[in-house]
Amino acid sequence: MRADMAVMIPLRHPLIAALLMLASCAQGPERVVEPRPSTAPVARGEGLLRRAMLDGQNAARGALGIAPLAWSDTLARSARAYADEMARTGRFRHADQPQGPGREGENLWTGTRGAYAYDEMVGHWVAEKRDFVNGVTPDSSRTGRWEDVGHYAQIVWRNSREVGCAMASNAKDDFLVCRYSPSGNVVGERAY
Repeated sequence: MRADMAVMIPLRHPLIAALLMLASCAQGPERVVEPRPSTAPVARGEGLLRRAMLDGQNAARGALGIAPLAWSDTLARSARAYADEMARTGRFRHADQPQGPGREGENLWTGTRGAYAYDEMVGHWVAEKRDFVNGVTPDSSRTGRWEDVGHYAQIVWRNSREVGCAMASNAKDDFLVCRYSPSGNVVGERAY
């Protein structure tokens, strides 16, 4: 399993924005395989996905006193379209999105088809808390790499209000996409 994330870059920092985006998108994320606690088949379905994504992310927000995310069917449709594209192409990378007010935050996850439960998927993102410090983005990681905490930062981004998620699969892998509005991980700002 390996998840990947993006940073919202305001236009006032074009050189930094270009360098950060090139560094994060130049090559796909490393594929890491983590052990599963169970070999039992995992339950699937849109209702289960919605509940697991809201429960896992809102628990992380609640632990910090941040208002919960509300589910957005519009964001879920956007996430579905991109999850379908990744499953079809097998290419795991962030969607090309324009900068500006319509940009959606995006958390991605991929893993072996049918091997992970939804709560395990969101749990991988939330586990990034161990390296997160609430510094000014992109200086928010104990490791010095914002990529190590970007999913968690998006989840707890105080200005994000809505989330919508979807998963699609090909013969080998599952692809999970969550979209957020307003987008988080804004360079020069803190998550909360």
